[in-house]
Amino acid sequence: MTGFVSFIGSGPGDPELLTLKAVDRMQKADAVLFDDLSSGPILSHARDDADLVGVGKRAGRPSPKQDHVSRLLVEYAQTGQRVVRLKSGDGGLFGRLEEELVALQAAGIEYEIIPGIPSAIAAAAAAGIPLTRRLTARRVQFVTGHDVSGKLPADLNLPALADAGATTVVFMGKRTFPLLAEALNAHGLPLDTPALMAESVSTPDQSLHRSTIGELSEKLRAEIGTAPALILYGPLAEFDDV
Repeated sequence: MTGFVSFIGSGPGDPELLTLKAVDRMQKADAVLFDDLSSGPILSHARDDADLVGVGKRAGRPSPKQDHVSRLLVEYAQTGQRVVRLKSGDGGLFGRLEEELVALQAAGIEYEIIPGIPSAIAAAAAAGIPLTRRLTARRVQFVTGHDVSGKLPADLNLPALADAGATTVVFMGKRTFPLLAEALNAHGLPLDTPALMAESVSTPDQSLHRSTIGELSEKLRAEIGTAPALILYGPLAEFDDV
C-alpha cells in the first residue's frame, strides 16, 4: 500500500497563521518532516505518536542533502503512511518544492499542496505596510539572495531589480546584500531607496529595521547575525515607524 504526502506551507512561524486544512493534515499524519523554521509550537498540532523528523536547511549550518530529504519522503510514503512535509512560509517560494515533487512523481506517490502565508506577506503586515501602492508600486518581485553555492546569483536580472517603481523582496539575502546593493546602484537605483529588514517574522524574536539600501548594506557588511531574514526595498510606505 502506498501512502500519501501533504506538502504544507506553515507560514512564517506563528502557529495561529496555519490554515485549517494544514492543522487537519498535521493531526492525521503518521510522520512529519519539517524545516527548521517550521519547528517549535507549530509541531504541537502533530499527533503524540507521529514521527517528527527535522530536515531543514539553514545557510552556514550543517544540513541534510536535498536528495536525502527526497528519498526519506519517498521511503515514508512507500510504507503506506500519511506524511506531512512541513515547509516554512509557502513551499512554492524558494522552498525546494520542485525537487521533492519530482521524487514523488517518479515513485508513483500521490500528494497535495496546501499553501501557506508567504513570509514576504507576513513581513509587510508586521511592518504595517502594503507591498503594492496604487501610484508608486504597481509591481512586486521576489528574488533569492544566493545560489546553490551560497553566493549572489550571477544571472540576476539587475535592470528589473533596480526598478524604482517595484517593491522587491529578497529571500535569504543577508550575506550577499552588500554586493547586491552595489550592483543595484550601478544599474541606477539610488542608495537612499527605502529598505526594510525583517528578521524572525511573526515569532517572539521578530525584529524590524527600517533603513535605506545603502545603510542596510553597510550594516550587513559589519554584522550579519544568525536570525532568518527578508529584505524589502523600493517605494515602501512610510506612515508607520518600525
